[in-house]
Amino acid sequence: MAKNICLIQGHPHDDPAHFCHALAGAYEEGAKEAGHKVSRVDLATMDIPILRSPADFPNPPPDQILKSQEKVKAADHIFIVYPLWLGTMPVLVKAFFEQLSRHEFAIAENNGGWPRKMLKGKSARVVVTMGMPAAAYRVFFGAHGVKSFESAILGMSGFKPIRDTLIGGVGALKPKQAERHLSKLRDHGTRAQ
Repeated sequence: MAKNICLIQGHPHDDPAHFCHALAGAYEEGAKEAGHKVSRVDLATMDIPILRSPADFPNPPPDQILKSQEKVKAADHIFIVYPLWLGTMPVLVKAFFEQLSRHEFAIAENNGGWPRKMLKGKSARVVVTMGMPAAAYRVFFGAHGVKSFESAILGMSGFKPIRDTLIGGVGALKPKQAERHLSKLRDHGTRAQ
């Protein structure tokens, strides 16, 4: 069954030479070949302000974020790709999700109880590239930056299931290794996972 996918390209730099862009392209290619509809949000092309006051959360976000909310709302599945910077997501990705969550888009008040998950029924795939080996990030660092994003932002919003793909050693990938990762992402796109 065809799905509506929102692809969020989280690399802060828009140079297509970055591996994140190739991975997103492979995923999108696979999704479209399988008949899925894909909308894109490219964070590097957006001017995303940083939230400085919790009082701003209930208010509507800037227009470009409203357009992103529409894409996420229409999606059955979201695909997010970004590089690991200092053990977690780049600040631009965090700023985007803070803005995206405004105006009770992702979570809503629940009369003092657990917040209501406003994005239930959607699944997500998080792809994170890094210079260190992915196994080292998982074992020695506990992948805390990715886990926090998946549970505290996506999970609290209602996304389920949330799958991740960690790709390490990006700066030293040989062409065959890179193609293996691209092929895997193409396959995930085909299955909208």
